[in-house]
Amino acid sequence: MTPKMTEQHPLESAGTAGESAPDDTAPSDYLARHGASLDKLEGRVMVRFSDEIQLGPYRIPYALIPGDGVLAKTSKWRNLGPEKQLQLVRERVGAESAEAMRRSVAAFAGDLISRAEDHGVDPAPLLAALANAESVLPAPQVFDRVSDRLAHAVERAQDAANAARTKQSINLAEYPDSFELARRLPRRFIALLGPTNSGKTHEAMEALAAAPSGLYLAPLRLLALENYERLAAVEKDGEPLRVSLVTGEERRLMEGATHVASTVEMMDPGRRVSVAVIDEIQMLGDRERGSAWTAAVCGAPADVVYLVGAPEARRAVEALARRLGCPLELRVLSRKAPLTMEPSPVRKLRNLRRGDAVIAFSRRDVLMWRDLITESGHSVATVYGNLSPEVRRAQAARFRDRSADIVVGTDAIAMGLNLPIERVVLTTSVKYNGVEEEELSPALAKQIAGRAGRFGVHEEGFVAGYDDQTHHVLRSLLREKVPPVPSQGFPVAPTMAHLNRISSVTGEQSLARLLKRFEHNIDTPDGFFIPRITEDQAERALWLDTLPLTLEEKFTLSLVPISSRIPVLQAGWEKWARAVARKHPSRLDQVSVPPYRQTLQDVEDSCKLYSAYAWLGYRMPEFFPDGEQAQHLAREASEHIDSILRSQNAATRKRGGRRAA
Repeated sequence: MTPKMTEQHPLESAGTAGESAPDDTAPSDYLARHGASLDKLEGRVMVRFSDEIQLGPYRIPYALIPGDGVLAKTSKWRNLGPEKQLQLVRERVGAESAEAMRRSVAAFAGDLISRAEDHGVDPAPLLAALANAESVLPAPQVFDRVSDRLAHAVERAQDAANAARTKQSINLAEYPDSFELARRLPRRFIALLGPTNSGKTHEAMEALAAAPSGLYLAPLRLLALENYERLAAVEKDGEPLRVSLVTGEERRLMEGATHVASTVEMMDPGRRVSVAVIDEIQMLGDRERGSAWTAAVCGAPADVVYLVGAPEARRAVEALARRLGCPLELRVLSRKAPLTMEPSPVRKLRNLRRGDAVIAFSRRDVLMWRDLITESGHSVATVYGNLSPEVRRAQAARFRDRSADIVVGTDAIAMGLNLPIERVVLTTSVKYNGVEEEELSPALAKQIAGRAGRFGVHEEGFVAGYDDQTHHVLRSLLREKVPPVPSQGFPVAPTMAHLNRISSVTGEQSLARLLKRFEHNIDTPDGFFIPRITEDQAERALWLDTLPLTLEEKFTLSLVPISSRIPVLQAGWEKWARAVARKHPSRLDQVSVPPYRQTLQDVEDSCKLYSAYAWLGYRMPEFFPDGEQAQHLAREASEHIDSILRSQNAATRKRGGRRAA
């Protein structure tokens, strides 16, 4: 190959323009004889060796600057003059330096070809970078960059191979087959669909109580607890029904129990029962928790499975029944008491009345409205999501027994509380979604409004907005048709079995990467079932991967039901994770919680920490050995929260003077 020659600069020649320099007195002539040239790039003058080598089938041209190939800045080079230019070139370039470059190229290229072929990567495109005559990097840096490109190419090739292996290892179309007992049973579905106050849950629970064995699956701990007590109050042949309660944070196990009330995530797919009730079946469409309902429908081990929920779940239920090969009896129920939109908004506190439910959408706003209403003379019960189920139930009981005139709450009252509400009053038509405030969905608006007019207590239910704007928007939302839950794309969450399978074929141990593999690489041939991980779990996985934990430990810790947005709770979770990484048990007396003399928020946070510890106590007892004590302290904290709420209501009410008529 003829070495690449660059255009000669006038100052590079020792002779006069148009004359040849005798006996290699020009730097360019001397360099050409050694397979090199002068380049001026980016304000510098440098030597570049240009040649090619042959390694097996690979012809490898190169145009590289040696490590000491930068001679001078352009201005300095010009001022050196021909003699000093030639002298400097001869110091840097000769037969030995040219041969040294050939040897270094051959050694680097041979090693790269070997590594590339070992990983099934074509080395030719990588080696082409050695011939880039525009590069200003010295050869060692060029070699490093080409090596980095090989590493990235190998990584991409491995990633593609691992993606293919992952796809072969998990076919989500076969997801229902993972529930072996349910697959063997001759199951049939009964769907009871209807709006709030249509009696659908009552009918399903009556069938469950009459069955010889049964399972109730709830969306909330509060509902599991309420229906646990409801079932336990049933008598058969003069004996109370034997019932167990199973939630993530609590177990009340009765020996010989025939019935179990459970949160949906805690379903036992290996315990056969006669009847199962899956409540709030429209949650199949929930982005964060829908996978638990997918698992319940596919895996509930019962001869008869009641699917109870809103009418918009009809298409989804029908599609699942067809896919699972289960006969479906579909019954659509109507509301038992009419729901009427008030002709005008409430506008003033004095227009609120006994039996109202006033709805806000944050803890702060609930407490603000609580204070305003009690100062107007009404007694109040408060219900919001940060309260434990025990506190919510205690506050609801005050409204039921008429100790409180009005219940002030978030949309937490829309699911899990049966209250004798006559009128629902919304204080706003927007809700914060974690990123920004957005208008309520028609489904949520209807679910909240539907709590008005409890059948058997009120002949009619009413709904209103507090102000003109909210009233107008609410009227429109209640007229809108709720979009149906999609009839495909049912979410499936990863299990340890899934992650272990992916790990076994890819060799990966990073929880974050395994979750990504599950979400993006498993086989979803028809899209009927789709993989889904939550944002919280994905974010936690990245942090947990920095600790020396087993994959199973990381997976369990990623699922702890505790808010990462509350600093004291996030700090507690991180402390526990670090302790597990050190293989040190976390004792309950080491849990940092504020004393009860602190604020209401502090006590609520304490209750959440105790509940989270109890959750971990069931799953990692060797590291969280005080689970029973945590349950006891969580109950004590709940009682204290209820006491604080009662005293605050009473104190505020005294400031308000006489009760308004």
